[in-house]
Amino acid sequence: MKINIVNANNEPVGDLELKDDLFGGLVKRDLIWQSVVQQNASERRGTHATKTRAQVSGSGKKPWRQKGTGRARVGEIRNPLWRKGGTVFGPQPRSYSYDMPTKVRRGALRAALAQKAQDGALVIVDTLAAAEKKTKATAAMLKKLGATGKTLIIDVAPQEDFVLSARNIAGLSLVATNRVTARDVMDTSKIIATRAAIEKLQESLGQ
Repeated sequence: MKINIVNANNEPVGDLELKDDLFGGLVKRDLIWQSVVQQNASERRGTHATKTRAQVSGSGKKPWRQKGTGRARVGEIRNPLWRKGGTVFGPQPRSYSYDMPTKVRRGALRAALAQKAQDGALVIVDTLAAAEKKTKATAAMLKKLGATGKTLIIDVAPQEDFVLSARNIAGLSLVATNRVTARDVMDTSKIIATRAAIEKLQESLGQ
């Protein structure tokens, strides 16, 4: 599977051979789903809490004697059966994060990249550099490359000038090769990656 390599003006300057076992064939969408759910879960704050009978306000005194009144027995007004009483088995602060095997994470990223490549949403450029440290110039360059809506840029080591000039562009995300995830890839309409980034991903995902 070959894909064109373009320059900053979206002019072809060569081509790159993509491995069929990585970017071709059946896309395992279940792996993508697992990876996205795991990443979403790990970012949940989990700060929800409810008050138990020990934490709600109110006296701990027994309202009336145990027997002889004709009423149901009760120990305190903070018991869960009463209005304004404590909550039983309510949510408490916790972490929702869980681990995922490295092979599954790599397989999810491999499947996500394959899906975008098959959809024609992957653009490979020779290099990404800012001619000048201005957002307007960088936005114009990215527009030539087809960056519309949500766009993900992948590079091995993004240049500082390019990062500074692109960070204020709406809908644009810039991720290093070793930090990109399946959720990053699937949450975009266009992916712009450097040649070095794709070669690095092919090397790491092929292990």
